[in-house]
Amino acid sequence: MIDFNIIIGIIGMSLILIAFVLDEFYKEFNSNSIKYNMINIAGSGFLMFYAYTIKGWPFFILNSVWFITAIIKIIKLIKN
Repeated sequence: MIDFNIIIGIIGMSLILIAFVLDEFYKEFNSNSIKYNMINIAGSGFLMFYAYTIKGWPFFILNSVWFITAIIKIIKLIKN
């Protein structure tokens, strides 16, 4: 049986990859869209949880920065 933490990691990875692929192939879906950044927040949040459970601190820091950056970007998009 697959461990719960692995499932969380796979979900997070999938979300980040979905956002990346959509950004590459659809002009309206890019880093200046709220949808793109929401998917990155969700994906990096799941990956932060996964990194914490496996004590992967570099991976945790990477996804924390990704998470915070996407939040800041959404705030800027909403203000404009």
